Amino acid sequence: MSLVYKNLSILVSLIFLMSFGTQAQIITKSNLILEDTVSTLQGKNLIPEKVVQLSDSMKLKAFRPDPIRVAWMAAIIPGYGQILNKKYWKLPLVYGGFVGFGYAIAWNSSKYNSYKNAYLDINKYNTGDENYKKQIDKDPSKVSFYQVLPKGYSVSTYGGYTAYESALKSAQDGYRRYRDLSIILTIGYYALTIVDAYVDAQLYDFDISPNLSMHIQPAVEHSSTGNSVAMQCSFSLK
Repeated sequence: MSLVYKNLSILVSLIFLMSFGTQAQIITKSNLILEDTVSTLQGKNLIPEKVVQLSDSMKLKAFRPDPIRVAWMAAIIPGYGQILNKKYWKLPLVYGGFVGFGYAIAWNSSKYNSYKNAYLDINKYNTGDENYKKQIDKDPSKVSFYQVLPKGYSVSTYGGYTAYESALKSAQDGYRRYRDLSIILTIGYYALTIVDAYVDAQLYDFDISPNLSMHIQPAVEHSSTGNSVAMQCSFSLK
């Protein structure tokens, strides 16, 4: 019984496709006949100009995005330019890049703030009075420059508090540079998405069909001094 239902569904699908194809052919032929009839009657001045304008407005226009509008919309809403160009497969790349750069900015900013606070605290610890040092030493777990120590490391591993202060200053400056670089790269990536949308709109109807072809083949050139071998490149439009 299941085999019968399966065969029946296949038969119904084939009938639907055949009827759809026949209907499309009828519509296409009807449009061609209508255009020919309108052209013939127009040439004989048998139909008014308004009817001709109406028939022209009924023709389907090929889709082509406006590059300027696409660029502006891509600048206002990242990724919207790719939507206007109907390049939907690029959306994961666009938003995935922004997510990655956003994570890099957030992570480097967090590290920079941690090492900045640790550096300020250890600087105060090294230049502070004895009472401040004793207060810090009572509970090292709550002190920022102890919290950023890598696992298995101690202040003595760096060579003392003065050397550790220098290491924290270097780490703070390093993460600040990484944060600033991440921001610059994000701006560059944002500009790249706008350029990509604009170029796609400009080249939307660029012909890349097989009618355009290039052939490279060896050739022999004859001269008075002898024969020489060269490469010949030719372009052809079919």
